[in-house]
Amino acid sequence: MTLQSRDRRALALLGVAALLALAYRFWPAGPGPVVVVAPAGDPVALAEKRLAKLRETAATVPAKEDIFKKVSADLAAREKGLIAANTAAQAQAQLIQIIRRVASSETPPVEIRATELGGVRALGDDYGEAVVSVQIDCRIDQLVNILAALPSQPELVTTSDLRVLSSNAKEKTVGVRITLSGVVPRRLVPEKSKNGGARF
Repeated sequence: MTLQSRDRRALALLGVAALLALAYRFWPAGPGPVVVVAPAGDPVALAEKRLAKLRETAATVPAKEDIFKKVSADLAAREKGLIAANTAAQAQAQLIQIIRRVASSETPPVEIRATELGGVRALGDDYGEAVVSVQIDCRIDQLVNILAALPSQPELVTTSDLRVLSSNAKEKTVGVRITLSGVVPRRLVPEKSKNGGARF
């Protein structure tokens, strides 16, 4: 089928009209009218309200500083009980010295038969826990006195495990394995590496 001249002209006009319609539709519009937003109300009154809010906030700063100082002092008083050591082994040695000091205050003094050093593990986000186990032979009243004396020590020390066995029925002594835990700074806790080992 052949196109006549009239059909060709109609197709050409259709093409030009389509181009004009597309150009009109997608032509970027110029900048529209600029709208200026003016603050509602009196600018002086708004500034005064803002100033009043800032003064109110500034008035709370001294109270917040006082609270911060009180909390910091309370934290410092509580952290006096931390076992001060540069290494985990030094912290564990201090734990052994604490139990020796408590055991030697008994009458007759209780001797430590064996010690076993545990690890240092995390205790929350900010502290660590050093662990030491000791074995002693003593009378039951001495054991009660030792267990009562441990929490009254200036260091943050507690008993985390206690095993009591009958040792000598004639002398009425018992064999005791006490595991002590002391609170240490977080820097003494070994970091776990990605491959499963520990880093110090």
